[in-house]
Amino acid sequence: MNDTLDLLRKVEALAERRGVFRPEAYVFVLESLELAVASQEEPGHVSGEDLLDRIRRLGRERYGALAGDVFNAWGVRGTVDFGRVVFHLVDEGLLRKRDEDTLADFIDKFDFREAFALRVHEGRA
Repeated sequence: MNDTLDLLRKVEALAERRGVFRPEAYVFVLESLELAVASQEEPGHVSGEDLLDRIRRLGRERYGALAGDVFNAWGVRGTVDFGRVVFHLVDEGLLRKRDEDTLADFIDKFDFREAFALRVHEGRA
């Protein structure tokens, strides 16, 4: 079976079993993690802070000012929810964590409204 299809099926089953976040939230976190690892000089562990930074950047790139609304539609209301997604993936065996990794690494790291607000450039109406 195709590895990507197998992963998607596992994510869909996880989302249905947990009943908290839509499958898109799990896939988005996995995509963000892949990008974070690829951007490292030496691939290795990605901290919660680094993952959230990549999530914020990918959210802006993909959804612009609507990113917060998209995340809310997935059941993700704040950065701690992305942490919950990560730890659901860990519990499922789809990600690994270090002993020092905790949900606290994801609590209140940025506000969706501020992070994805439209920016008006000075000198422009």
